[in-house]
Amino acid sequence: MSWRSTRAAGHTEHDNRQVAVIDLGSNSWRLVVFTYCPGQWWKRTDELYETVRIGAGLDASGSLNREAIERGLETLAVFERFCVANGLARRDVLWFATSAIRDASNRDEFLAEAHAKIGIRIEVLSAEDEARYGYVAAVNTTTLSDGLVLEIGGGSMQLIQVQDRRATELASFQLGAVRLTEKYLSGSGPAKKKDLARLRSHVRKTLGDLDWLPRSGERLVGLGGAVRNLAAAAQHATGHYDLGVQGFVLTPERLDELVQTLAALPVAERGSVEGIKPGRGDIILAAALVIEAVLEMGGFAGIEATEAGLREGVFLARTLLDDQEPLFDDVREAAVRNLAVQYESDLAHVEHVALLSLQMHDSLVTQGLFKPKPGERDLLWAASMLHDVGMTINYDDHHKHSRYLIVSAELPGFDPRERALIAQMTRYHRKGAPKLGELATLGEPGDEELLERCAVILRLAEHLERGRDQSVSEAWLRANGHGVDLHLEASGDLMLPRWSVERYGDGEAFQRVFGRRLLIG
Repeated sequence: MSWRSTRAAGHTEHDNRQVAVIDLGSNSWRLVVFTYCPGQWWKRTDELYETVRIGAGLDASGSLNREAIERGLETLAVFERFCVANGLARRDVLWFATSAIRDASNRDEFLAEAHAKIGIRIEVLSAEDEARYGYVAAVNTTTLSDGLVLEIGGGSMQLIQVQDRRATELASFQLGAVRLTEKYLSGSGPAKKKDLARLRSHVRKTLGDLDWLPRSGERLVGLGGAVRNLAAAAQHATGHYDLGVQGFVLTPERLDELVQTLAALPVAERGSVEGIKPGRGDIILAAALVIEAVLEMGGFAGIEATEAGLREGVFLARTLLDDQEPLFDDVREAAVRNLAVQYESDLAHVEHVALLSLQMHDSLVTQGLFKPKPGERDLLWAASMLHDVGMTINYDDHHKHSRYLIVSAELPGFDPRERALIAQMTRYHRKGAPKLGELATLGEPGDEELLERCAVILRLAEHLERGRDQSVSEAWLRANGHGVDLHLEASGDLMLPRWSVERYGDGEAFQRVFGRRLLIG
C-alpha cells in the first residue's frame, strides 16, 4: 500500500475510526485501541494490560486450571466493559487467543464459558496464522527484506523466513517463556548451571532439524515483550539515551551479559533489572536463552527489536491494509507520512521543502563537495517532511516542538540513531549551530558533520519556500571558485524567496559547514 496522499491533515472527527485488538497470550493479555483514518494515518491511542498467566501449569496438565480461568474471565469482563464505555461496536473489537488456549484440552469449555458469561466470541489463531501476523508486524515496522522474524510469547515461539519481504517458511515451537520456565527453571533462587544447560540443550534439539534456519540471511527481527524488555535492559546498560527500543539491535555479546546477570539473581529480583518489567521478571531468563540459541544457530549478528507485535499485525492485515498483500510499499516513507499527516496542516509545503532539500543535497554530492554517509539522503527527506510538525503545539519555538514529537514517536523503519539525527535536523532548521547534544551517545563518527550539512540545507530550502507557494520549482548549488552559486528555476515570483535567503539564509553557517561562500545566482 502506498501512502502518497497530499491531502492536508484537516480531517474531521467523523473521518476517524477505532478498532480494538485484544491479544490473549499465554503470559499476558493486552487490549490495544488503534485510531485511524483510512488511507491517511493510524496510531495506537489506548491500551490495557494484565499478566493473566492463562498458560500456568498447562505443560504439565495439558489443560487450563480453574484459577487461571477465573483470572482470565475477570480480565475479559474488564476488557469488555472498557470497549462498551469507549463506544466500540462489537464488529470493531477483535478478540484472539494464541498458544496456551489453542493447545489446552479444555479450550472449548473455556471459550463457551467466556461467551456465556461475557457475551464475547474469541477467535483461536492457528500456529500458522500466529506466525503470519507476526511476520506482517515485522515487515511493516522494519526495513527487513531478507532474513528471519522471531516472535516469542509465553507458550510458543514462531520463526518466519523472509525473502524479498515475503514469508517463505513459517514454523511454530512450544518454546514459550512460561512453558520453559515451569519445566526447567522453577526454582526461586539463582539459576543452576545444570538447569541452564538442560534448557539450552532442549532448545537446540527442538530447532536442530530446521534446515532453513542457518540459511535465513543476515538479519533477525524480534517481536514480543521479552525481546523489548531485553533490548531495553541492554540499552540501559550501555548508557545510551533512551529513545525506545524500535530498531535497537541486541548483540550476542550484550545478550550473554544479560543472561549471566539474570541467572545470578534470585527469581524475585530479576524484574528489578532496569528495562525488565516486574511482571516478566520470572520468565525473562528462559526467553533470553531461546533467543540466544536462535542467534547462535542462525549465525546472526544481533536481534533487532520492534515495538510492534501480533496486535499490530492483526490490525494492519485485517483493518488498514489489504489482507491478501498487507505490505506498505516503503516502510520508512509510510512512517514519515503517517506522522506528518497527523500533525502537519500544509503537506504541499513540506513536500516541496523536501524536494528542494534533496535537489541541493544531490547537486553538492555530484560535484564532490562532500561524501554522504549511508542513508543520509533518507534522513534529510524525513526531516524535511517533519520539520514543521511542532506547529501543532505552537508557532513559537515550533522547531523545538518538532524535535520533541519526533523523539517521542517510534518512526518504524528508523533506528534510534537515525531518529536522533532526524529530530536534531528539525531542531536546527531555523537557527543555531547544529549539534547532537544529549543525543550524542546514539551517534557514530561523522554524524555531527552529517547533521550540520543537512540542517543547513534544510534551513536554506525552508527560506526558498518561505511563501508556501512553490514559487521555486528547482534549486541547485554549483561550485564557483571559492563560492557556491545558488541557481533557481521559477514557477512563480522569486522576490520573496530571494529576500528570505538574502536576509535570513545564514550564509555564515553555510560557509562554516561547506567552507565556501553562498552566492545567489
